[in-house]
Amino acid sequence: MENRSKIVVSLVLLPLLLTTISAQSTKLTPNFYKTTCPNVESIVRSAVQKKFQQTFVTAPATLRLFFHDCFVRGCDASILLATGNGNAEKDHPDDISLAGDGFDTVIKAKAAVDSNPQCRNKVSCADILALATRDVVRLTGGPFYRVELGRRDGRISTKASVQRQLPGPNFKLDQLNSMFARHGLSQTDMIALSGAHTIGFAHCGRFSKRIFNFSPRNIIDPTLNFRYALPLRQMCPRNVDPRIAINMDPTTPRTFDNAYYKNLQQGMGLFTSDQVLFSDPRSRGTVNLFASSNAAFHNAFVAAITKLGRVGVLTGKQGEIRRDCTRPN
Repeated sequence: MENRSKIVVSLVLLPLLLTTISAQSTKLTPNFYKTTCPNVESIVRSAVQKKFQQTFVTAPATLRLFFHDCFVRGCDASILLATGNGNAEKDHPDDISLAGDGFDTVIKAKAAVDSNPQCRNKVSCADILALATRDVVRLTGGPFYRVELGRRDGRISTKASVQRQLPGPNFKLDQLNSMFARHGLSQTDMIALSGAHTIGFAHCGRFSKRIFNFSPRNIIDPTLNFRYALPLRQMCPRNVDPRIAINMDPTTPRTFDNAYYKNLQQGMGLFTSDQVLFSDPRSRGTVNLFASSNAAFHNAFVAAITKLGRVGVLTGKQGEIRRDCTRPN
């Protein structure tokens, strides 16, 4: 009787086991579209270049879009979905500031891909976003890297799913490490990905407390370079329009380089979550390494963004290939 029970339990668990093995065996690969859409990379790159020539904001907006997508439900392009009732990921306060140029970049690249009869409805929006991210990094002087492909698009996008999934501008090191570790990313990965702020921009409301009434004893955050804080107060005065944004890298804001880390050494990290990378001795060594070597930063960034691109991906028969990136099929 006992052996019979074991057999029954085994038969029940077998389909689940096979499903798990199947999901794990489906891996991303740079050659995923080799036979179905062999020119996908050149098609996407051409569309991204055209958009980039129209506005530089394309670069930081696309890069930030990829990060926000992967950190919430995994890299499934759910950030692109519009529900029509204001309840999608993109409608959450943490996402509402995402620049429209990032969304537009993916939509235009998707249209370019689907205009090729061989590729139509065969390439996911998630993969197009991953490719576009690599291309904007390269267009701004960053490293070229091979993008792993084979993601499928998710069908679900809710405002509630964003809650507590994205790092805040006031995060300290332990909070940052904990959040990134949940996605299999190390402290070094986190510091390298933070370097994307070298071409980023931020709205005044995200850091205003650091330059006005930081504490009863300090008007300006003491970890902020005073000579950097004064022009910040001019660009972001009290009661300024919260939509006003400024460059996060005041030295080379249009170049994907290691100036971000050099700025941290000078107390010019715009967010608390930026400056803490240097002020905390546990992460200072990595900041110093990246500040001293652009190559070290680029190599670490490639490793980190490749790992980021694997977070929570849907593959095989999971998800779908969206015909329209803004809505499920």
